[in-house]
Amino acid sequence: MLDGTGMVSVFLEKEFIELIIFSVATPVLVYFLIWHKRSISRATVVSFGIILIILAGLDIFLLRILSDMAKHSLSMLDNRLFSSELSVALYLLPALYAGTGINLISHILVTHLTKAERKFDAEHGAL
Repeated sequence: MLDGTGMVSVFLEKEFIELIIFSVATPVLVYFLIWHKRSISRATVVSFGIILIILAGLDIFLLRILSDMAKHSLSMLDNRLFSSELSVALYLLPALYAGTGINLISHILVTHLTKAERKFDAEHGAL
């Protein structure tokens, strides 16, 4: 928000609200859905993995925007959180989400390849 002298605080900007939604609310919803499903298709697991990777990318994009905005903010808290060494900690959640998403996709690929190898061995005789 601007008051004529500069940005008051990054925490009042829509990008910060979006960061909270994409960093906390949506991933928690995805994890909740994964955890509470009794059965789940491979396509759904891959979709959840892709969603988590996309969320990680959005988080990093928003963190970069907020970092740039914090440089012009009048608030010292903004500068300390988004423009200092502390900002490295903010990148841990996107790293976690991207890593989990990659693991989900990798799990499906490895499972598929294992089944395909077994099928091939059954059809052509094991070596």
